[in-house]
Amino acid sequence: MDKKKKRSIIRGIILLVLACAIIYTIYNSATKEKVEALADGDQAPDFELVDLEGNTHRLSDYKGQGVFLNFWGTWCEPCKKEMPAMERQYQQFKDQGVQVLAVNIAQSKFEVQNFVDQYDLTFPVVIDKTKSVMQAYNVGKLPATYLISPDGKVKKIPPGELSEQQIQSFMESIKPE
Repeated sequence: MDKKKKRSIIRGIILLVLACAIIYTIYNSATKEKVEALADGDQAPDFELVDLEGNTHRLSDYKGQGVFLNFWGTWCEPCKKEMPAMERQYQQFKDQGVQVLAVNIAQSKFEVQNFVDQYDLTFPVVIDKTKSVMQAYNVGKLPATYLISPDGKVKKIPPGELSEQQIQSFMESIKPE
């Protein structure tokens, strides 16, 4: 009889702990701060990230220029397809006030540098080590591109992988007048 009583008490404690864990999880999910999805016309969140050479880049530093903001990863096949086209279009538009800023998502400097060298990229490549910028922009799948107008507002958020023709058209659309 004593063993049955102990088992019942232990089972009750276990059930109580599980119930508390479930209630906490539900409460935490319901009250968790949600990041609002960006939309066309919204002010682009400012950020500060460091490139492979140790230079700091702030989105606000590019005010007055169009910014082709691209989130990517070295493992992402569509990103690998986009990068050469982004580089070619960057060469065409960099002297017309359009900048490319490529934000890698939390990979090592070694991986990113090898990728940059492989594709011979000359535009700034920064690493979002904490994924805070990715969260601020509510980035889901990669690649993700945000077209930022010279006044610092989100002009367009085209979905998925972009063709070279699309990249060219988008860069043209954010070029300062």
